This record gives sequence, structure tokens and C-alpha cells, in this order.
Amino acid sequence: MTLSGHPSEVRALSGSAVIVSNETSMQCDTRALAQLAGLLFVELRIHPDVELGIRLVDTAEMTQLHLQWMDEPGPTDVLSFPMDELRSAPVGAEPQPGLLGDIVLCPEVAAAQATEFLRSLDEELQFLTIHGVLHLIGYDHMTASEHAQMFGLQDDLLATWQLQIAGAR
Repeated sequence: MTLSGHPSEVRALSGSAVIVSNETSMQCDTRALAQLAGLLFVELRIHPDVELGIRLVDTAEMTQLHLQWMDEPGPTDVLSFPMDELRSAPVGAEPQPGLLGDIVLCPEVAAAQATEFLRSLDEELQFLTIHGVLHLIGYDHMTASEHAQMFGLQDDLLATWQLQIAGAR
């Protein structure tokens, strides 16, 4: 486990770079976030050579980013910044390499939500990482049908991840 203040780079799959940086004082399992990203690349048919950054920031920085990029006050749990607008490859097609983008997580906000949803902080950060990656590849939840599609896929991916980590114990 890499703890606060210690950025880590973990190669999730051959060629892919997942860089997780915890810039907060909160202890978070950054290695699990990088491993989860590797699973998502496979499950979502994302090219194995993509690059993904995951930053964990404090409430003050998340508040600033939320206002700057979403024009909304206060902190939020996750923000996604797509780079090359990559998408899941259709079944049978080769995925495109490139820069997937960055996800910014706020552990302080996530900790409050985790209590509400009866999850640990690390489980909530993993849930939010899935949510953020789905946004990076074009999913949204602005309409009822988009919400149903995105959150259904998110739940399936979370279940797959939980089975994988349960098997690793």
C-alpha cells in the first residue's frame, strides 16, 4: 500500500501506465486503485497502452477544481478530465492507444459518502474510480436512460472487481 504523500506508478498491464498520486494526509490504498484500473482496461476493452492519472486531493483543491471546471461551488467526490476521447472498442475491433486522461478524487468527501453507503474509504474510492473511468470513455448520467446504463455498468464492474479481490485473499 502506498500511503499519503507518496506518488506511485504501477504498471497495471504491459505497456499501460497508471499513475496514482495521493496528495492528501489521508491513508488510501493507491495500489488497489492502480490494479482496479488494469481490470477496467480489460473489462471495458480499452487499449493496454493507455495512460491514466489518478490524483487524490484535499477538499480545498477539489473545491477550486470544481468551481474552475464545473462552475459549481464546494467540493465534489470525483472529477474526470478526458484527454484523447478514447472509447471502449466494439467487440472484435482493436482498441485505440492514447492518453485516457485524469481522475481527481477527494478522500475527505469520499469518507463522508462511504459512511452513508456502508463502505470503507478505500471501497468508496474504488467505486469512484470506476465512475471516473466511465466518464473518461464517454459515459454520462444526465438523462434517465444514460443514468441507468452508466450505473448498471458501474455496478457490474464493481461486482467483478470485488470478486477479483476476494479471490486474491
